[in-house]
Amino acid sequence: MLEKRPNSAHARTSKARHVVAVIGGATAGAEIAGRLASHETEVVIFERNPRPYGKIEDGLPRWHSALRDKECAAIDEKLRNENVHYVPCSALGIELSIEELVHGWGFSAVVLAVGAWKDRPLPIPGASAYVNRGLVYQNPFIISFNHSEDPTFSGTHFEASDGVLVVGGGLASIDVMKVLMLETTRKALRTRGIEVALNEIETKGIPKILGEKGLRWKDLRLKGATLFFRRGPEETSLVGIPPNASSEQIKKVQKSRVKVLKKAQEKYLFNFEPFSVPDGFLIDQGRGAGLRLRRTRVEGDLLILTGETFDRQGAYVVSSIGSIPEPIPGLPMAGELFAFSNPQFGRFAEHPTIFAAGNAVTGQGNIVASRNHARLVSEEALERYLGLAEGTPSSPVIGGEIQVAAETAGRIQAHLDRARLPSVASYSALIERVTERQVAVGYTCNYAEWIRRSTPIIDAKNF
Repeated sequence: MLEKRPNSAHARTSKARHVVAVIGGATAGAEIAGRLASHETEVVIFERNPRPYGKIEDGLPRWHSALRDKECAAIDEKLRNENVHYVPCSALGIELSIEELVHGWGFSAVVLAVGAWKDRPLPIPGASAYVNRGLVYQNPFIISFNHSEDPTFSGTHFEASDGVLVVGGGLASIDVMKVLMLETTRKALRTRGIEVALNEIETKGIPKILGEKGLRWKDLRLKGATLFFRRGPEETSLVGIPPNASSEQIKKVQKSRVKVLKKAQEKYLFNFEPFSVPDGFLIDQGRGAGLRLRRTRVEGDLLILTGETFDRQGAYVVSSIGSIPEPIPGLPMAGELFAFSNPQFGRFAEHPTIFAAGNAVTGQGNIVASRNHARLVSEEALERYLGLAEGTPSSPVIGGEIQVAAETAGRIQAHLDRARLPSVASYSALIERVTERQVAVGYTCNYAEWIRRSTPIIDAKNF
């Protein structure tokens, strides 16, 4: 017999209540769950992974340990609510179908908080043939880095190598550059018998660490990673432009972009090549061995491809040009995004009980590049996040995700207020079905104990 636990689906069948399914337990999903649960609505979190932390765990580079811990604790607090039932290891499209959840289980509403985990394909003909054969995408690259000390990790590991070529221009790209530069520098120092913790070199920066060791950058004989961007540094997406911005505001943002990029280069020593777009792969023995790139120029708002090309060899290529939601069978798509009838609110006309929030709506999977429905992020916050300024780092997306999720929760609650309550029998059957799914995946304890059991023991010496 299952133990009675506050956030399991152990049957409470004396009174019927609305039950809402939330797909994804990270920032947006947890916020919605917490708000609905506080209104005596029961919520079932279906999470594809054992732990619910999403981009906090897998997209936020692991040197942000304090920020990660803080945000994970905030998620935990919401999911421990007695009205929240946690169901791990249950992926939409694999163990669950949208059709079944909407029409078969008896949920009063279904919320998509699935994030954006699919990397936008690198626009080179035949690029797919070189995935993990000279081409690596940003999401699996950062996941590999974050779990490099995790003995339970079963995904693909990618070794940080010198001379990697990166295509991108957003904050996620800077995270990739930092991983490459920090890890290759640490390895080069290790060959000299010098051990430096990741957090120390990330905080102090590469030049300061080298100075403390009596070394210069050229002493390490590293080429460094190179970031290629299609426009100039002022056109990167490092700082967002607010809606309806004046020309003066735009100029200020552009100056901030240049400043942030320059500071990141000075601290982490990566190369930046503007006005360059990938035009093809260099191939060596059937593997990608670099890029053929084409020069561009900007005329007004137009990006012009010139006739000038050049080749750059590299250990491999990392594509960091954005993340998009994974398609969900049964839901319409419009290109890379879901075909919402109301994109602002994440609604489908043909599915009135489905709601969506977070990056599932915006289609931006970078932990700090969420549209936040187009909210401006301060230069100071960005610099703290990137390790360029003193102070506790923050993730500008989290506040925005929470705000958008709160608004979504309000719309869901309004829907529930109008909807008919399920019968006691249907409510009981739903709760029992949730319990069966929990048991099937081994969730036979409370939430806190499950998180304790599913958190790997990691040797912190390399942090």
